[in-house]
Amino acid sequence: MEQKVQSAKKRELMYWYLASRGVPKSLHCLCLKLAEEYAVNAMARSCLPPPEHVSRLADTSFNHIVLLTDNVLAASVVISSTVENAANPEKLVFHIVTDKKTYSPMHAWFATNRLKSAVVEVKGLHHYDWSQEVNVGVKQMLEIHHLICSHYYNNLKENDLEYGGEHQNFLEALSPSCLSLMNHLRIYIPELFPELNKIVFLDDDVVVQHDISSLWTLDLNGKIVGAVVDSWCGENCCPGRKYKDYLNFSHPVIPSHLDQDRCAWLSGMNIFDLEAWRRSNITTSYHKWLKLSLNSGFTLWQPGVLPPSLLAFQGHVHPIDPLWQVAGLGYRSSSAGGQILEAAAVLHFNGPAKPWLEIGSPEVRSLFGTMKTSSNTVRNQSRGKKVLASVSA
Repeated sequence: MEQKVQSAKKRELMYWYLASRGVPKSLHCLCLKLAEEYAVNAMARSCLPPPEHVSRLADTSFNHIVLLTDNVLAASVVISSTVENAANPEKLVFHIVTDKKTYSPMHAWFATNRLKSAVVEVKGLHHYDWSQEVNVGVKQMLEIHHLICSHYYNNLKENDLEYGGEHQNFLEALSPSCLSLMNHLRIYIPELFPELNKIVFLDDDVVVQHDISSLWTLDLNGKIVGAVVDSWCGENCCPGRKYKDYLNFSHPVIPSHLDQDRCAWLSGMNIFDLEAWRRSNITTSYHKWLKLSLNSGFTLWQPGVLPPSLLAFQGHVHPIDPLWQVAGLGYRSSSAGGQILEAAAVLHFNGPAKPWLEIGSPEVRSLFGTMKTSSNTVRNQSRGKKVLASVSA
C-alpha cells in the first residue's frame, strides 16, 4: 500500500506538469475571435502605436518595458497592472514581441483597447529583418533546447515511475516554457531592440502591484542585469533554487569556483543595460554553453531556460532589493506569506500552475483574477468588451 501511495503521488505530479501544457478553451477562443476581429474590423488593424507616438519607440527618455509572449490575456494583465500602479504612466512604452500566429489577435486586442496614457507596440517575429548570423544562431539555439527537453522527456518515459528514483527535476522537460520560442528569445533582446539602451523585461506570468519607475534609475554598478537573488530568504534560503539544483557540479566542464549553495537570480522581472550587454560576449557565451551541453550528452544541467543563462551571465548580475519580486507562485508550495505578497512590487507565477489554469491554487489565482478584472475595467472599449464578454460566456 505504501508503494501504491508513492506511485500515485509521482503520477499526480506528472499529470500536473502535463496539464500545464494545455490551453484553456476560453483562451483559445479569445485568440480565434480576435483574429476574426482583425480580419473584419479596420479599427483592429489600425496602427500601433498611432503615428503621433511612433517617435517614443526609440526615445530613451521614456521608460521601455519588453514582453516576449504569445498569450493575449497574460500580456493584457501585465500591461494593465503596470499602468494602473504607475506614478507616471505617460512615461511608459511597452514593446510586445510575439510569434506570427499570435500577431493578429495580439494586435487586434491592443488596437481596440487602447490605453489613454502609455504607448503599446505589437510586433511579430516575421517583421524582423535579421542578419543571416542571427537567424542561424536562433535556429541552432532552438534545436539544442528541443534536444535537451526531448532527452529528459524520453528518460521520464523509460524510467519506472512506480519505484523509480527522483525525477522531479526532469519534469521541467514537460513544462511548455521548455520549448517556447518566446521564452528562449530573451538572449537576443539587444538584437530585438538595437535603438534602446536600458529596458525592463517582464515575463507574461507576472502581476505588477506597485510603481516600478525607479528601476530605470537603479545603478547596476557596471553590471548588465539587475535581478532579485535572495528573494525572501529565511532559515532555508531559496529551497530548490540554488545553483546545485540547476547545474551538474560533478561534470568537469562546470566551473568549480561557482558556489553550489548560491541562490540563482530570478528572471521574471529584470532591468537590462543593453549598451553594456552589446559590449560583452554574453550571447556568444550562451551559445558556447549550449554546444558544450550538446557535446556532453545533455548532462551539464537540468532542463529549462535558466541554467545556461546562469553560466552565460556569471559575473554580470547586480542583486536588487528582494521587495521587487516574489517568485514561485506557480508551484504548490510557496513560502511567501500575505504581508510579503502585499509588499512585493511584482508577483511572478513561475512554475507549471499558471494563474489562467485550473491547476493553480485558488488563493494564488485570486491575485491574478483581481488584476484580470481590473484589466477589463481599464480597457472598457466597445468592440474589445464584446469579444471578451462572448469568450467569457
